[in-house]
Order: sequence, then C-alpha cells, then structure tokens
Amino acid sequence: QVQLVESGGGLVQPGGSLRVSCAASGSILSINAMGWYRQAPGKERELVAAITSGGSTNYADSVKGRFTISRDNAKNTVYLQMNSLKPEDTAVYYCNADVLAGWASGHYWGQGTQVTVSS
Repeated sequence: QVQLVESGGGLVQPGGSLRVSCAASGSILSINAMGWYRQAPGKERELVAAITSGGSTNYADSVKGRFTISRDNAKNTVYLQMNSLKPEDTAVYYCNADVLAGWASGHYWGQGTQVTVSS
C-alpha cells in the first residue's frame, strides 16, 4: 500500500507565507509526477502546481510568481512554498502522486490540509 500524508497547513494573514509538505510512504519503487491541488468551498478541485521526477514544473496562472513547488526524491516528499498569500488562496490543499509500486501502482491522493488566509 501507498500513503500520502500532508502537513504544514494553518492560518496565516494576507501577505504571509506558509509551506506545506507531502510525504509518500509504502513499497514505492519510484514516483513520476507529483502535484498540489486545492479545493475551496463551493468550487471544483483545481491544479495549483506540478513537478516531474526530473524537476520540470508548471503552475496555475493565479499562483505564478508567488508559489514554488519542489521535491526531495530521496525522501519521496513534495513541498509547496506559498508566499504573498491572498484570501482567495484559502482552500483545502491536496497532494497527488503518480507512484510506481508494483501491483499498487497508480495515482494517490493525500487527505488534505486546510490553508486559511485571513486577518
């Protein structure tokens, strides 16, 4: 089995910064792309940022220049550094990973971590 566990969410004031992490565990052979999604109340889940195993990244237009995605392949962990946060960034943030793990290979989701941007 494979599990993704997120951490680092919380409450931050507008203009502040926050870093969320997502660690994958289990019988993992390798991980291809990893990404962060978010879902605000009443809205559909949307892609925030993604990163390939080689380090290529892409971002939603709404977060370009403010958010940075990175990963540590040795730790099977992906990070999202969020700067200049805005109230509209408030959402539950989910990580996703395309995992190679033998019979358990597939796309996995974390449980989500709440990020609230408010004064």
